[in-house]
Amino acid sequence: MTGIYFSGTGNSRHAAEYFCREYDKDSRAYSIEDAEALAAVKDADLVVFAYPVQFSTVPKIVRDFVAANSELWRNRKVFVIATMGLFSGDGSGLLGRLLQSHDAEVIGGLHLKMPDSIADEKALKRPLEKNKELVKQAEEKIRQAVTQLKEGHPTKEGLGVLYRMAGFWGQRAYFGHKTGEYSSKLRIDQEKCVGCGKCEKLCPMNNISVVGKKAVSGDRCTMCYRCINKCPKQAITLLGKRVVEQCGIEKYL
Repeated sequence: MTGIYFSGTGNSRHAAEYFCREYDKDSRAYSIEDAEALAAVKDADLVVFAYPVQFSTVPKIVRDFVAANSELWRNRKVFVIATMGLFSGDGSGLLGRLLQSHDAEVIGGLHLKMPDSIADEKALKRPLEKNKELVKQAEEKIRQAVTQLKEGHPTKEGLGVLYRMAGFWGQRAYFGHKTGEYSSKLRIDQEKCVGCGKCEKLCPMNNISVVGKKAVSGDRCTMCYRCINKCPKQAITLLGKRVVEQCGIEKYL
């Protein structure tokens, strides 16, 4: 087994790594940004693919990765993990259908409720202990899913017509357009920014650069929230107007 993931604040990374360890202590998970990821997938008999749901859709960077490597999925067995802060409906089914369009065999799916990564929206925040409990519950759910997979009965959460209807009417019909393309709405407060360059290094899209000792953003944000959650001056926002709480999986383990 090989795990691959795209992760903003570490939720999907933790899920993929934990799943791989539970399945086989020698298995390893790779970020889709890792140069070794493609070779690892080619050599795997089973791939676990974890990603964070955005508005009940697949992030643009993940869709582009799948399409750019379309030959990689042919006849590949894939188990999809969708991590979410609130609701998905058919998170695993969304990526599953995309992979199936490139001839992958999607054998199962799993939905994991995790600490929310959207740092600039107060309504989505939870107490620290609640987030820690969410991670524990997700780990237990992973252990159960691994057991079922080994027994030949993989979980199929998020797969099927009813899940798809829930995802569409629950969020995607109203907000799905927000991830149709990369975003140009990332905002950097130039008065707060100290030009440390941390955001520039973290951005998976090379969408941020430091110019004249200040960070500036372009129009290719994939809404992963890495920069917002790691900015030492809380100078970056996207959906909200101010940073409420910076998040990362390390806080909850």
